[in-house]
Formats: sequence, structure tokens, C-alpha cells
Amino acid sequence: MTKTQKIIAGIAGVVIAIFGGLLIKSHLDMQEMVEVISEEKETLLVEYQDLYLDYDSLRRYDTDLNEKLDQERERVAQLTEELKTVKATNARRIKELQGELTTMRTVMVSFVKQIDSLNQTNIRLTAENDEMKSEVRRVKQSYNALQNENKTLSEQVEIASRLEATGIKAEGLNHNERKATSASKISKVKVDFTIEKNATAQVGMRKVYLRITRPDGELLMHSKSDVFKYEDSMINYSAARDVEYGGEAMQSYVVYKVDTGELMAGTYDIELFCGGDIIGKGSWTIKG
Repeated sequence: MTKTQKIIAGIAGVVIAIFGGLLIKSHLDMQEMVEVISEEKETLLVEYQDLYLDYDSLRRYDTDLNEKLDQERERVAQLTEELKTVKATNARRIKELQGELTTMRTVMVSFVKQIDSLNQTNIRLTAENDEMKSEVRRVKQSYNALQNENKTLSEQVEIASRLEATGIKAEGLNHNERKATSASKISKVKVDFTIEKNATAQVGMRKVYLRITRPDGELLMHSKSDVFKYEDSMINYSAARDVEYGGEAMQSYVVYKVDTGELMAGTYDIELFCGGDIIGKGSWTIKG
């Protein structure tokens, strides 16, 4: 080998060595870059999974946005699956997926703001609703109190307007309209009384009912159809009479015609009613 050839061979060896070194360095740099991208990919994958969970948690707070949230969540799931399969050497696509993640995070922030606004509105509306309910309860309580007061006043007026019969006195009469004291001789029972003055009572024709109860508890009466209303029941009466009441004190009477053998010796209870109220009581005693 000539000297020139030796020089050329030496130069070629140096070139090959340098080129080989460059290839080795390039391979090492490429391997290092792939490892970095792989780490970025794994980090990015975790971030996508976290984003999916974030979208899932938002569904608990607002049902009206669930459809839109489901769309975004499905998009995150699709990109997550793509990220799992993309090769670490595809740096361009991984970079694009990082951009997608940023965009979807921005979208999620907008959802959070919407939900927060809706929650604040709901809180305000709930407070207004509670306030309205309180006002309704207050008005209802005032109304009930007024109703009770009106009822009390009505009852007081009703009580004040009731007639009162005093001086109740019963006596037996025979067929000649003379006073009789024995049961066998009495053909009529006359009950005298005075209706007291009452400026609040209704004036006009009023019907007064008389009930005479024997010592054995039987009511003196002629027909079971002779009834009037007292409280919540229809009860029988012995006799009745229409009187014209003008608001001033007046004297009146009611007569009961006795059936043969109807009376017995003893004390009888006398009751007078008018307008559905009992207006006076008395007693009457006869001999056998």
C-alpha cells in the first residue's frame, strides 16, 4: 500500500468513526426523546381520566345540563381511548391531544360557572319561596284568628239576642176554666210567663214551644209529628203558640189540652223554647 493509499484509508477510518458516533448519539437522543414523550403520554392519560371524573361529578348538581355534560364526557372517553393506543413516537398527535385537553378543561370551567349560577338562583328562589310560605302562613294565621274572633262575636251576639222567659207559672184548669189541683179534674194546663225586654233580639212573630214532662219522665204530647229543632236534633213539644215580640217586656202564655187519664200526681218539669234556644224553666206540682 502506497503512502497516499494509507492516508486515504486513515481519513476514511476517521470519517467512518465519526459517522458511527453520530449514529449512536442520534439513536440515544431518539430513545431519550421517546422516553420523555412516553412519560408525557402517561401524564396526559391521567389528566384525561381525571377530567372524565370531573365531568361525571358535575352530573350530580344539575339535571338540566346532563345531556350536554354527557356529550362532553363521551368526547373525553373517546380521546382517552385514542391516547391509550397512540404510539409514543407520534409526538404530533400527542401534542394535539394536549391541546384538546386544554380546550375541554375550558369547556368544563364554563359548565361549572353555569351550574354555580343556577345554584345561586336556586338558593335565591328557595329563600323567596320560604319567605312566601312564611307570609302565607302569617296571612292564614291572621285569617284564622279573624275567623275565630268573628265566630266569638257572632256567638256573643247570638247569646245576647236570645229571649228570656221569667215568672214561669203553671196551673191546672177544669172544663169550666176554673183552677183545679187534682189530676183527675184537670183538663187544661196553662203556663204563664213574661218575655223580658231585649233590644238586640229579633222583633216580629215568634213561636214559643212548651214541653211538660211528667214525674215518670214521659213528655205530655198529642202527636209524635209535633217537633221543633233544638241544637242538632228534632224534639217533640207539648204545645206551641205564636207571639208578636216587639223588643219590650211582654206577658204571654201557652195552653196544653190534657187527654183523659194522662196526668198523675207529682212534680212536672216545665220548659219553654224559642228560636232553637231554651228560654226558661220551671216546675209544677199537682195532687192525685
